[in-house]
Amino acid sequence: MIVRAGELARDGAAILAIVNDAILNSTAWYEHEPWDAAALASWFAAKRDGGWPLLVAEEDGVTLGFASYGVFRARPAYARTVEHSVYVAAAARGRGVGRLLLDGIVAEARRAGYHTMIGGVDAANEGSLAFHRAAGFVEAGRMREVGRKFDRWLDLIFMQKMLED
Repeated sequence: MIVRAGELARDGAAILAIVNDAILNSTAWYEHEPWDAAALASWFAAKRDGGWPLLVAEEDGVTLGFASYGVFRARPAYARTVEHSVYVAAAARGRGVGRLLLDGIVAEARRAGYHTMIGGVDAANEGSLAFHRAAGFVEAGRMREVGRKFDRWLDLIFMQKMLED
């Protein structure tokens, strides 16, 4: 398995499938409508134009997951804080793909000089919370009923990792 920079032409279809699975079948992605090719292309362009990394994990030519980070808040005082995302195809979960991606994106953020990394995790997503804890993230805040999906209110937990020693 390798971790490399993601490319729209090479990885777009797999990323679109992963995103749409998360949107349609989970509370991991707080969005209601599946993406189309135009939405994916816009997201790739925003990553590129913002200078934000996008990593993918690939095995035998198959894209298994992706990770990225971007702006946490748009005000200058937050400039050294980033918010990350890690998503893995359902068939590849439990194989260490997510950890490889998270370690890669943390390393990228450290190289870029960021101070702290935030992850927003649905409070009911015990797997993601445990995943983040195992990677050194700690719960930094819990917001009640800030999202609504599948006819229920969702609580959001911010997980945080300090990147500087």
